[in-house]
Amino acid sequence: MHPKRKNRLILILFMVVGLGSAVGLMMYSLSQNIDLFMTPTQIANGEVRQGQTIRAGGLVVAGSVIRSDDGLNVSFDITDGAVNVTVEYEGILPDLFREGQGIVAMGKVDSRKVMIASEVLAKHDEEYMPPEVQHALDSAHKDGVEKMQKDAEENAQKDAQQSTYEKQY
Repeated sequence: MHPKRKNRLILILFMVVGLGSAVGLMMYSLSQNIDLFMTPTQIANGEVRQGQTIRAGGLVVAGSVIRSDDGLNVSFDITDGAVNVTVEYEGILPDLFREGQGIVAMGKVDSRKVMIASEVLAKHDEEYMPPEVQHALDSAHKDGVEKMQKDAEENAQKDAQQSTYEKQY
């Protein structure tokens, strides 16, 4: 092999190895910084590794907010309509945080399958909901909505029958 060709080949090999190393390091660093969105059902099913940073979204369960007397510790449950997951947070909650509200919490899941949140975000108006939360709620509530509509129709029929019965007597 000619010395000039040999030098070019070595240079090209070093460039390929260098580029491959750079791409590999970039992919590794990106994989460490990705925060996946998970639903309460996915957390309860164990699809999240312990200590993995995630974003979890759902509705705050009514009556589940527990505030500590001596600090800023708050514990509450979030639901996607199928499963409730407890979230523990230390800090000041957003002004718009309330029961029945759609929220997204960022944090880590511990061995008890409780999410230790480092940040809690609440929706900013009555109509907006993060797309991930909306999708999770829609998929989990599909059967629930049909059941609620069916129950509402049955209750309306019972009320109509009862009022008819009361009018007769």
